Amino acid sequence: MDYIELHHQYKENSLFGRYITLQDIEPLLTKYPAEIIGKTVQGKPIYKYTIGTGATKVFMWSQMHGNESTTTKAVFDFFNLIHSSNELGQRLLKEFTFCFLPMVNPDGAELYTRENANKVDLNRDSIDLSQPESQLLRKTFNEFQPNYCFNLHDQRTIFGAGTSGNVATVSFLAPSFNENRDINDVRSKAMEIIVAMNDELQKHIPDQVARFDDGFNANCIGDQFTLLGVPTILFEAGHYPNDYYREYTRKMIFVALISGLQHIYENVIVGDKIANYLGITKNNIIFYDFLYKNVKINYDGKEIITNFAAQYKEELVDGKIQFNAYVAEIGDLKGKLGHYQYNAHKMMYADSLDNFPKINQKADFCLGKDLKFVNGVRN
Repeated sequence: MDYIELHHQYKENSLFGRYITLQDIEPLLTKYPAEIIGKTVQGKPIYKYTIGTGATKVFMWSQMHGNESTTTKAVFDFFNLIHSSNELGQRLLKEFTFCFLPMVNPDGAELYTRENANKVDLNRDSIDLSQPESQLLRKTFNEFQPNYCFNLHDQRTIFGAGTSGNVATVSFLAPSFNENRDINDVRSKAMEIIVAMNDELQKHIPDQVARFDDGFNANCIGDQFTLLGVPTILFEAGHYPNDYYREYTRKMIFVALISGLQHIYENVIVGDKIANYLGITKNNIIFYDFLYKNVKINYDGKEIITNFAAQYKEELVDGKIQFNAYVAEIGDLKGKLGHYQYNAHKMMYADSLDNFPKINQKADFCLGKDLKFVNGVRN
């Protein structure tokens, strides 16, 4: 099957970039019989959409963290597929009953923050259920009684797939259910589906799929649902080279969703792919957005050669996301890589302040007499 062409055909073009809010998706939800199941801290509606007639029930939720929007875009691409006359879309509706919460945290989405309006991380609220958004998510889970859960997130640009120098464009996790990280029937079924998705993604992003850390935290929703006996898969939409808007990553999440669901309906899920799952390389923090090597700086009156890194902060300014680069680390930076790397070949560093890169300082500087860098990039 040509998944890439499928995505091209059913991509929801009205959703683009990183800043996806309730205002963006509400017009789309009116096309479907989505229902409002409750309100956020600030009174925004939270929508649930249920569709399909199949015996296997899959619960998916996205944007639990407001600034993690890539999977939301992929979910609406998926909606377009299952609402078409496409044979695969119709087959999915016959095999499955889907329940979607396409935006769990509309307040955080508008503020472009990880937390909700009360500054609570909803993915650390699975025991206390102190927030209305957490309560609605759990209530939906209890009422729907899914066979599988798809927990859809984004991860930062810092992650690589192992130490190979490749980015982790998509990462997965079959969450633990106890401190020992034991593997039971529930986890092993999630692992099998992840292996199937990885097998397909390797055709499109070879060596750019990773396995997220499985340390147990009962406050996390995926760990909690696994503990409650439902195979749960964490999706982490990561970076692809030069894709800061995550449009290619969105496509890979769509491919993962389709291939994972196909594996479920085409096979008896017995959880016999544990070794294959453990063979997926681990997520590893090895990247900065910018890395500058062999830079000459004046340090306490002495000229030394060092390296420094800068990282984007995604800042909401006048309703738009700005990628602003700030100095993040200075030193040897052994084992670290940059999505953008520049070798200064011992050119002298200078800026408009103290002619010394400082942590959290805007990455506007010069190297040598002629090279000017603005917002991290050579001008």
